[in-house]
Amino acid sequence: MRAADPRTAVLVVEDDASIQSLLGTTLEAEGYQVLCATDLRSARALASHRRFDLALVDLGLPDGDGLDLIRWLRGWSQRPVLVLSARGQEAQKVAALDAGADDYVAKPFGVAELHARLRVALRHAARSTPDGRSRLHLGTLLIDLQERSLQRDGTAVRLTATQWRLLEALARQAGRVLTPAALLREVWGPAHAEQGHYLRIYVRQLRQKIEPDPAHPVYLLNEPGVGYRLVTDPA
Repeated sequence: MRAADPRTAVLVVEDDASIQSLLGTTLEAEGYQVLCATDLRSARALASHRRFDLALVDLGLPDGDGLDLIRWLRGWSQRPVLVLSARGQEAQKVAALDAGADDYVAKPFGVAELHARLRVALRHAARSTPDGRSRLHLGTLLIDLQERSLQRDGTAVRLTATQWRLLEALARQAGRVLTPAALLREVWGPAHAEQGHYLRIYVRQLRQKIEPDPAHPVYLLNEPGVGYRLVTDPA
């Protein structure tokens, strides 16, 4: 059993109504949750306040360049970014990749190819632990980043969508200390970077799910004055 509402959320930033409609219809048919924005301003607002797993970004937006959005996203998130653009010159593709995009799809595009590239980007993102693993063991717990699931002694542990996002963020950087601000930006978006009470509440909830004794945690540790760390091989 996976996290509640396990649908992968795709942020679609596209000002062409026909292309946006095509993307929304085909992505939802594949089981994705779709968040739509038509310009830089609305894209930043959505990304700041809503969870997303991958962004599809058009470069030619009415109020600016999609490259600026990609750079802004890369300032706080490592979620995959795929560029959709009619700009076909090599220099423009290179600029998008240098800005932080993971892939570049030229318009007009085939829907099947786009979906395939999207799946590849999501699989790569799921394996973004420090040593490239997609499955982590914590005692009798198994965290599967690619399947977005948690098991204890082979039995599924149910997490809410937000609990999973927090566990996922920690697991991707297992062994490293993550500041509260970094976790808040990654899990809730940059608009919530100062709302530390969110994090404290969900850390307590997550410990109830993963710790043998939540009052004395051995996996999800608090480093006083610094942040939180997920330990995969506690002493």
